[in-house]
Amino acid sequence: MRLFRLLKIFTVSLRFGLDEFYLGHERVRGLRTALNTVLFWRRIEGPRAQRLRLALETLGPIFIKFGQVLSTRRDLMPPDIADELAKLQDQVPPFPAAQVMAILERVYGKPVDQVFDEFEREPVASASVAQVHLAKLRDGKEIAIKVLRPGIAGVIANDLALLDAGASLIELLWADGKRLKPHEVVAEFAKHLDDELDLMREAANASQLRRNFENSPLLLVPEIYWDYCSTGVMVMQRMHGTPVSHVDKLRKQGVDIPKLARSGVEIFFTQVFRDGFFHADMHPGNIFVTPDGKYVALDFGIMGTLTETDQNYLAQNFIAFFRRDYRRVAEVHIESGWAPKGTPIDEFEAAIRTVCEPVFNKPLKEISFGKVLLRLFQTSRRFNIEVQPQLVMLQKTLLNIEGLGRDLDPDLDLWDTAKPYLERWMSERVGWRGLIRHVREEAPYWTSILPQLPRLVHRLLATSDAERLTAQLEQLQREQHKQTRWLLVIAGMMAAALAVLLLG
Repeated sequence: MRLFRLLKIFTVSLRFGLDEFYLGHERVRGLRTALNTVLFWRRIEGPRAQRLRLALETLGPIFIKFGQVLSTRRDLMPPDIADELAKLQDQVPPFPAAQVMAILERVYGKPVDQVFDEFEREPVASASVAQVHLAKLRDGKEIAIKVLRPGIAGVIANDLALLDAGASLIELLWADGKRLKPHEVVAEFAKHLDDELDLMREAANASQLRRNFENSPLLLVPEIYWDYCSTGVMVMQRMHGTPVSHVDKLRKQGVDIPKLARSGVEIFFTQVFRDGFFHADMHPGNIFVTPDGKYVALDFGIMGTLTETDQNYLAQNFIAFFRRDYRRVAEVHIESGWAPKGTPIDEFEAAIRTVCEPVFNKPLKEISFGKVLLRLFQTSRRFNIEVQPQLVMLQKTLLNIEGLGRDLDPDLDLWDTAKPYLERWMSERVGWRGLIRHVREEAPYWTSILPQLPRLVHRLLATSDAERLTAQLEQLQREQHKQTRWLLVIAGMMAAALAVLLLG
């Protein structure tokens, strides 16, 4: 099965002329000429960007997601490719409405018109794993129904098997392969894809994020209607808004675009550092904006989580970066175990300074985090720093945030926007505010323990006295047994001696 999938990837690449991308360099022009001679019968039509999009659509969900990520990186992608790949965010060809109706009837056990008051057969959005239809409940509530694509689990399983095989090749053929932990990265990606295939889990993610941002002036999250949800179907509140990528339309609605860009940064850091639970698929197709400037989050299949330890080290890293304290950045990497203990701090500090110093005091339009991350990767290879699989989704999300921020406000200074928030977070965690917070969190526990403290202390002392007395008695008994044994031995020896005298 894997061999057939690999053959399909190769065939699709040739069919859509993708060899133009990886054989386009001057050094391999002769090889491309030879390939075109062999494939003289091939007809390649359409611009390169369109062919790339069609090839990714043909290859399926994992490749579509790859295209979605690339579409947000307009600093790395040519404009024609970025514009075409943006169509993958919510314009993937839908599967037939008849299949949707059959799935819903199987889930609910009765015809769709007996479940919903209205149901739109044409999907409002179609993505790599599922598509969305609008409807109304019997009580008139407007809803959105998300339905999984039929047979998608098998396609994803095959692609993940190929990725895992590719990870083995990376470890085998590349000197840095094992340090990059490709199998763990693939496993992390697989876990999130498995989550996307269970819409009950996605509904739970949405419910948690909605609770985290309840009454927030920045972000809206749809309500989940649990009575209508199943593993393959999710029903949620319909949300109204304009896609965040339609900047001109937002301006006409009176939305403050620079403020919107700053709010996006604050939402990201709030999710990461306050909650340790963040939306990890923040491409433009998943984000709307209301006329009053609030974000609307959609599609909760891929969520990231961070432990408090990861949060702490990340915050220290960010703050050290913002303060240009590169020595502290190096120290945090070593303290966290991300860098080996024997790493020479002076050399590591100098290498980080070389990478990061050029990006400060520049607006976002002049900074490419993709290039900065590439330089940091090269630095990490030099110092044998291991990839942290639990942070892969966070890195991907940060790149998406950069792409969105660049589209909204190219003059946004990410450093100045994020620094006050992170410093406040660190103060709340580590400073006197943190102490008060910990006391407040522990107060209910101590309130229940304090009244019992005298009885617990008395029991402890009584137990200790009893145990000590028992130990002393056991020791005395052992000593007595020893003395008795010696007396018996001595008595035996004396009796033997007396018998010898009498017999002699």
